Amino acid sequence: MKLNICRIKLEEVEALLKKIVPLIEDSNVVKVGVALTFYGACEMAAKDGIKVLFSGLGSEEIFAGYERHKKSTDINKECLSGLIKIYERDLYRDDIITMSHAIELRLPFLDTKLVSYALKIPERYKIEGEKGKDNEKSEGNDQSNKIILRDIAKELGVPSEFCERKKKAAQYGSNFDRAIEKLAKQKGFTYKSEYLNTFLDKNGGKILRLGVLFSSGKDSHYAMHIMQKQNYEVACLITLKSKNKDSYMFHTPNIDLAKLQAECLEIPLIEQETSGEKEKELKELEKALKTSKERYNIEGVVTGAIFSNYQRERVEKVCDKLGLKIFSPLWHMDQEHELRQLVKLGYEVIIGSIAADGLTKQWLGRKIDDKAINELIKLNNKCKINVAGEGGEYESLVLDMPIYKKKIKITDSETIMDNECTGRFVVKKAEIISKCK
Repeated sequence: MKLNICRIKLEEVEALLKKIVPLIEDSNVVKVGVALTFYGACEMAAKDGIKVLFSGLGSEEIFAGYERHKKSTDINKECLSGLIKIYERDLYRDDIITMSHAIELRLPFLDTKLVSYALKIPERYKIEGEKGKDNEKSEGNDQSNKIILRDIAKELGVPSEFCERKKKAAQYGSNFDRAIEKLAKQKGFTYKSEYLNTFLDKNGGKILRLGVLFSSGKDSHYAMHIMQKQNYEVACLITLKSKNKDSYMFHTPNIDLAKLQAECLEIPLIEQETSGEKEKELKELEKALKTSKERYNIEGVVTGAIFSNYQRERVEKVCDKLGLKIFSPLWHMDQEHELRQLVKLGYEVIIGSIAADGLTKQWLGRKIDDKAINELIKLNNKCKINVAGEGGEYESLVLDMPIYKKKIKITDSETIMDNECTGRFVVKKAEIISKCK
């Protein structure tokens, strides 16, 4: 079959961005990079009089093609979670672009019957390695994902060159991500997202109004920060105050400081008390989200989950019931990378509690800086703790971050130890001060 190739010069990219960013109503770097590639393909198709385009979108989700699938403890649940988010993440963008060229988009991999069947395929046929040791057919193949799809392609006669090719995302294979980076630097922007924001319709407002599940710790802060950078509006913060200090779902150390943090952010806060009983917490979460939806018209919820399937799945369940989209921008982010980014961006974060071998009283109240991160990595190698504390090894408290209008100063505190590796840094008094102090 004839292959059409479109070559775009760097100086032509900005003109495309002026069309595409307002069209997809998004300045997310990944979405825009993919959109540039897809838009170019649609332009060529329209010139050739093409009325229907087929897309492979969905194959990564149902056959486990992403890195996060390899890291998941339940691959098919991770596939389903990705499918729930695929409209917000990919489909809306692609549908808008094809419609703007009077082209119909068809997605065979999202056929309902195929999706239903694919989600029942045992994970060993999707991912090779620890979860697929008995799959000898892929021996010698340096790929370890979408095994069943690759094997079927071979049976159909597709050359191995294509069946076993490593995945390369559209924005990288097309060099559009590099082009955006170059243009951003030329225009004096530190971040690509800041540059892309300049193309959004300033009168069009933000993409969606969101509520943030806000714990007072680093992960919820950073997740909120990322969504704001991507032009989402944070309408409110939602804090669950558990009576159970060992809550299954919610952060408890120094949770009362969420009120001061909300003042520093100048974003309204909704506080909801919860008993801390395992499944009753979901009812109380639902009540808080209902209040947020009624009071602030939120359309989605942001969580700071990184690897906790327990937390994310339960939040997804409640959001689905209430018709709210869910965003987990830190999901499966490299833990060291997250901490390094916080330091690089100027976050002031301290350790609020500890509960793991290797962590001692000296860690309580300690600032997370590069030296602390290096020590956490050593502890990870020795004791297998999560560097970012995702397993409950430690909890954090944010005192300052880039979008705080003011910051928090602790004036009185107490350290309480239950044993040599479990304890809490209790803030007894704190105040809001100017950033210049």
